[in-house]
Amino acid sequence: MNRRSTLASEATRTQAHSSIFRYFRWAFIVTALGLALGAALGWQSTGTVSGTFGVFIIVAVLAVLEISLSFDNAIVNANKLKDMRPEWQRRFLTWGIVIAVFGMRILFPLMIVVIAAHIGPWQALMLAATEPAEYAHIMHDAHLPIAAFGGTFLMMVGLSFFFDHEKDVHWMQWLESTMARSATVRGIEVAVVLILVLVFSRFLQGVERHTFMLAAVWGLLTFLLVEVLGGLLDSTQGALKTAARGGIGAFLYLEVLDASFSFDGVIGAFALSQNLFVIAIGLGIGAMYVRAMTIMLVEKGTLAEYRYLEHGAFYAIIALSVIMYAQSLFPIPEVVTGLFGAALIGVSFWSSIRWNKRFACKE
Repeated sequence: MNRRSTLASEATRTQAHSSIFRYFRWAFIVTALGLALGAALGWQSTGTVSGTFGVFIIVAVLAVLEISLSFDNAIVNANKLKDMRPEWQRRFLTWGIVIAVFGMRILFPLMIVVIAAHIGPWQALMLAATEPAEYAHIMHDAHLPIAAFGGTFLMMVGLSFFFDHEKDVHWMQWLESTMARSATVRGIEVAVVLILVLVFSRFLQGVERHTFMLAAVWGLLTFLLVEVLGGLLDSTQGALKTAARGGIGAFLYLEVLDASFSFDGVIGAFALSQNLFVIAIGLGIGAMYVRAMTIMLVEKGTLAEYRYLEHGAFYAIIALSVIMYAQSLFPIPEVVTGLFGAALIGVSFWSSIRWNKRFACKE
């Protein structure tokens, strides 16, 4: 009997391992290729074993940093994807990863330099290849408006989850039930965001204050326009019907959301390396794991199984947005951001397990 139990448990573990490998197969392949390419870039740029190993380690650290910063992104993506039509799920998981890796990790930093330095895209690419220190300097100078824009957009995403009068599952019972009841007040989340913007802007002076507030307003407008545009696009496809909800509008929303999550990681990556191509490889590896986690969360129904996991992710989003605001005043290491978000998600996961055990005992 013991032998049969042992064999059964071993078979279960083997099945679980093969299932996980199925989700992360492409992420593992991209990791191997990315680390090899990073080592090749290290050898090409330094010509030494120590230099090659250094670049190899930086690529690995950037990948881990991206995963830790974006785990809440995967949960939010899964939350939106589960309501999308299957064809739009596939489109996001294929086209979306191309946009995420090449658009946000390569084109986005290039476009910042193009706008900030008033040069062409090709000149920006050459600047990244030949003068990485100057390229990184321009990127860091652009951090203030990026933090204000991304922080505002993410704050609206987080608050919109809690300011929902139909929300009936609460993790922080008193706080979330109060926010859900307050959702009947029109535009309350917009008011909260604007108050925060005014508070943080008071610590800035002159041009910096103007830049911060202007970028924050654009972040707020972008969120509202994406919501409006998404509703219009989906309604034209009949997506407001229960059986066909979640088309191009939801796709657009997820792309802008993914871009907002990427702002902080892309800028912060320049603290580890000034080489655009090394950064793109490291963050690209991380993006593949985020995609794999998103697919696994959707297919396994993990969000339904762990009832507070979404709450932890949206609290992490709000925390990230506040940290992005704070970074306009003083530097905050990306490791702190990643660990804080991971801790919130971890606590929500633990709370979900405790709730499941209590519910099972009652039955």
